[in-house]
Amino acid sequence: MNSDIPVKILFLAADPSDASRLRLGQELRDIKERLQIAKERGKYQLEQRESVRVGDITQTIFDVEPQIIHFSGHGTNQGELCFENELGQIQAVEADALAAMFELLVGQVNCVLLNACYSEIQAHAIAEHIPYVIGMNDAIGDKAAIAFAVGFYKALAANRSIAEAYKFGCVEIQLQGIAEHLKPVLYVKKTLSSFSTAKS
Repeated sequence: MNSDIPVKILFLAADPSDASRLRLGQELRDIKERLQIAKERGKYQLEQRESVRVGDITQTIFDVEPQIIHFSGHGTNQGELCFENELGQIQAVEADALAAMFELLVGQVNCVLLNACYSEIQAHAIAEHIPYVIGMNDAIGDKAAIAFAVGFYKALAANRSIAEAYKFGCVEIQLQGIAEHLKPVLYVKKTLSSFSTAKS
């Protein structure tokens, strides 16, 4: 990859009206801030789409052609991600459906971050096709989710690897004094190994 071409990050947010409210705007602001004060500001290009409907997902990916896809929103305890329907209400998408989509994006997308409750099931399925996938192994609070995102992008912007950035995201949760640093889980395609700070 040409180092002069910025890495595109696509931030997809969905906060359906019939779900509990999330601080997605704060998460996006904090990520933008970290990327703007990075050593190499031009290395990453952040594109955002909010109130994302299921029909928007592939169109947005076609338009942006991102290397990193970040989903921020709700997940169900069955492992579904919650997007929005035409009325702005929950439309859940199962792991198999998103995994099938990402199978068609092999070679383009390098990392997927699912900053949503119970998204480990999705992460595991997507990791069959995408090199690095991060999900949450339980419900995760707003503060912890935002802290993880800040730590992750702060490290990426400092030229750390995705695996290192994942660890810095977990540490950021700890530094904030939040007892949820074991919830983010990283899957790596090569071995389909699950890395968690819980494991030695």
